[in-house]
Amino acid sequence: MDYKKSKAPVNTVTRNIMDLCKDTNSLYESVAIIAKRSNQISVQIKEDLSKKLAEFASYNDSLEEVFENREQIEISRYYEKLPKPTLLATQEFVEDKIYWRDPVRENHQGNDDRLV
Repeated sequence: MDYKKSKAPVNTVTRNIMDLCKDTNSLYESVAIIAKRSNQISVQIKEDLSKKLAEFASYNDSLEEVFENREQIEISRYYEKLPKPTLLATQEFVEDKIYWRDPVRENHQGNDDRLV
């Protein structure tokens, strides 16, 4: 996922609850899906930021030397301005860009005659 080109809002947006639960028929299930995707996005963003900041790392043990690397500051500011992972995940969910499945529901669909 290219979170840099996402159309997700930077600020919180009020959403219609019925739009969130139309695919799952359950608001709880929709929120659980969004939360799991949000965690995935958060991990991905953290890994990307860590890789970029590792390029500028200096391994001096001296506490007296503090380097202010301009590029490192700009990278940090860029990542701070990105939409939060929850907003990115919600936007993906609304746009039907998240693949999800319910194995329990899939198992029961073929065995309707056994359900009580």
